[in-house]
Order: sequence, then C-alpha cells, then structure tokens
Amino acid sequence: MTTDGPRECLRDAVSIINPNAARRKWSRRRDVKKFLARNLPGEIFDSLANKKDTIALAGRLAASHQTIIALGGDGTIADVMQGIRKAGREKDVLLGIVPLGSGNAFRKSLLIPKNVRRAVRVLCEGRPRPVNLMEIEGQISGFSSIGGTALATNTGLRYKVKGLWGHVLSGATLLNLPLWEVTAELEDGLEDDGRRFDRKTVSLRVLDVVVAKSNYFGYSFRIAPLASLADEFLDITFFDMRARRYVMLLPLTYFGLYQRRLRHFKAKRMVLHGRNLPIQYHGEFLGTKDRVEVRMVPQAIQVIAPPRLFEREKS
Repeated sequence: MTTDGPRECLRDAVSIINPNAARRKWSRRRDVKKFLARNLPGEIFDSLANKKDTIALAGRLAASHQTIIALGGDGTIADVMQGIRKAGREKDVLLGIVPLGSGNAFRKSLLIPKNVRRAVRVLCEGRPRPVNLMEIEGQISGFSSIGGTALATNTGLRYKVKGLWGHVLSGATLLNLPLWEVTAELEDGLEDDGRRFDRKTVSLRVLDVVVAKSNYFGYSFRIAPLASLADEFLDITFFDMRARRYVMLLPLTYFGLYQRRLRHFKAKRMVLHGRNLPIQYHGEFLGTKDRVEVRMVPQAIQVIAPPRLFEREKS
C-alpha cells in the first residue's frame, strides 16, 4: 500500500488508540506514530484515561461510523467491542484491529499480523468476518480465565515491570497458590468424544479454569487449542493440578500440547461456583466472585479479517 494517506475504503472510519499500550509505544516510536498518522482515516483519539472512557467513546462513535479501528492491546480491543455492543451496533459497525500492545493474543486467532504496517494493510485488503465470542460477568471477550492466571494477571498489573518480563514475574506467584474447590454447571454442550449433553455438573479442585473462544493468551501462549471463533460453544479446560506441576508443564501447555490430557468440555453456558474466584478477561482483572457466569454470544462483532483467514477456513 502507499503511505501518502488513507485509502478510500477507510474514509468512513475512526481510530481509538491506547497511548499506554506496550510501554507507551505510540509515543516512543516516532516512526510508528508518523506512519499511523498518515495512513489511518478520520479522527484519531489517543488521550483516553481509562477503561470506562474507552467503552463510552466507542459507543458514541459507533452511532455515526461504519468502522472503528482499535489500536492497543487485548484490553483495548475488548473495551472497543464492549462499546460497540452497548450502542447496539454490532451488526452495523466493523472492528479493525492494529496491534499496539505487548501480548496481542486476540489478533493471533484471526491471523491479523502483529506488524503494524501489515495490520493496517489488512484494513483495506480484508473482509468482514462475524465472530462468535463470549460474555463473562457482562464483559464481551475472546478469552478468559478463573483462578491462578487471573490472580497472576492482577499481580502483573501492579508490577512496574511491564511486558513479557512483567508477566514472568507475576507468574512466579502461581507457585504459592492453593487449589480452588469449584463446581461447574455446564449447559448444552459436548463431551470430548462428541456426545451431547443438556446439563452437566462437575466438581473438582483446580489451579485454573480457562474459558475461551479464541486460542491464545498473550505472547503466543496457545492455551485453548480446540477453541474456535466460528463454532457455537465455549471452550472450557480445567487445570486440575498443583502449581508446581503447572509450572513444570509450561513448555507443553504453552504450545497447546498437554491440554488434551486435561478435563475439557464444550458448552454454551457455564456457571462456576467457588470462594473468592479471581477472574480475568483479555488480560484485564475483574476482581473476585463466588459465582461466575459465562455464556457464548453468537455473531458478537464483525471484524475486518485478512484473506488468509478465509482461505484457512475453506481448507
């Protein structure tokens, strides 16, 4: 693509940038900022203070624009999606994604390039793709966890060290965690062998419960290899193991190789019961609850996806 201004296909669009993503990449990288200023269409909003403001802004912009481009990490993308849906415009507004965060997990399941210039190219070369997502405690999401990794997320958000090393440091807290006693109520789902069930109750002690529609956590951690943005189910994996074993198995779980040995289900709705269960979605800590509800949301948002995603789905 040329770099002499936005393409015609992006004329009716607006961009929301998280200026704090990836250690203020928007401010630090003058080359990136210059490129985006020349190639993004319409008005650019880059002075948002917090999550609430981002959701509110996305909702207001959704009323008068056909495309909203989210530039930031997974949290920014989740906030923009939430705003579009709150405005009731999820069927009419396209979401463009340009990764500016550290982890950038959600874009990976959509095959959106991590490289900023290539991601901007997708905005014109891509096609609308409705995706099925999930709602956890009222928040729209592609991936989430309840338990140890959520608690580690909260610790990581407090560390001064950001990015990958911040996650490594926060992950060290897993070693000292006990297991949570949980009961999961699953509705309208599938066993691993393909048998359907209307309702199922599972009680066990877990370090973590991963509920996802997309495949990855940040930094290419393939946490949910069987999840799909195209199917009609939540992908639910129970990590019923102690913390030290979890850490020992990280080389396998990172590439999605060990998950097949864990308790795993597909379901359209899950209610998880326990005591003080930590929750995270898209790398954002939601606090702790004794009851967590998650449901599948069909065609939750329309994303501008690259042609190779459609080619992969055909094969």
